[in-house]
Amino acid sequence: MGISASKRVATMAFAAALVAGACSGGSGAATAPASSAAPGASSPAASAGESPSGGGAVTGSIVVSGSSTVQPISEAVSEAFKEENPGFDYTVEGPGTGDGFKKFCAGETDISDASRKIKDTEAADCQTNGVTYTELKVAIDGISVLTAKADTAVTCLSFADLYALMGPESTGFAKWSDASALAKELGSNTTFPDATLSITGPGEESGTFDSFIEIALAGAAGTRKQDATTRPDYTASANDNAIIEGIAGTPSSLGWVGFAYYEENLDKVKAIGISKDPNGTCVEPTAETIAAGQYPISRDLYIYVNDEKAKANAAIPAWVDFYLADGTIDGILETVPYVPLKPEALKASQDAWAAAHP
Repeated sequence: MGISASKRVATMAFAAALVAGACSGGSGAATAPASSAAPGASSPAASAGESPSGGGAVTGSIVVSGSSTVQPISEAVSEAFKEENPGFDYTVEGPGTGDGFKKFCAGETDISDASRKIKDTEAADCQTNGVTYTELKVAIDGISVLTAKADTAVTCLSFADLYALMGPESTGFAKWSDASALAKELGSNTTFPDATLSITGPGEESGTFDSFIEIALAGAAGTRKQDATTRPDYTASANDNAIIEGIAGTPSSLGWVGFAYYEENLDKVKAIGISKDPNGTCVEPTAETIAAGQYPISRDLYIYVNDEKAKANAAIPAWVDFYLADGTIDGILETVPYVPLKPEALKASQDAWAAAHP
């Protein structure tokens, strides 16, 4: 069963206080406030669903799969939630947005983490299998284009340059300089080094792969009447840490990954500034430039919740309420380096969830 609107407010207030305590505590453990409800109000923990023992904590389990980019957020939320609900169990895995939607639309998971919106074909699969869902925006990411820490030759690339280096027409280019003629045809004056071009990035199962193509490569591909995709001859991985290692391991490397993985590996890789237009002013990915919409390869992050499973399993709406509570994501993102939503965007997600599960 879902949680009533009045109880949802209490649960969200409790979640905000819990995460605030977790972020301020030296040990990092989430601690419930001494008093989080007004006199006479029901216990916030109890509002999320009573345990069989009557202790008021949430029990049961959830299964979350999908984006490796969103995975660290959902894991951190789940860990904080479990601190106050020891009988709650969870599985959070990150095989990629596409693989996550395959499981979700087959009814195999409760929640799907996604670093892009669901595709029409995936939505059709859900409909065929009778899976209805609620889409909830939870954070913002900036896809970071990276090179090795020691590389000083390239500091700024435009979308035209990225297409010339990594688009379908760049197949076979072994050196950065091989892309010069194609980049010039697209209006770029960038001078590429005469150095080996070694590319490592996400594979086709990844939402980061899809988003990178949609944002950075599709425009040039359409202009040149090419398929909107990458060159096939690069090292692809579903493991973001393996991508980082691949980029770090070659001096003249190139690759892309979610902002959090870049921030966690500043000692190994460095970001290349990006311009949407050829020969434009490049912007590097930071929390500030991503939040302000200044970084050109920014994208929204989502969770998708199976509506029927949420009605049947009280642990699911309790977890989502906690996830969307004022202060939860902001607190989590102090240690998981993505960018929180603006208050109005978070409220839109809260309202969408409350409307779907009053």
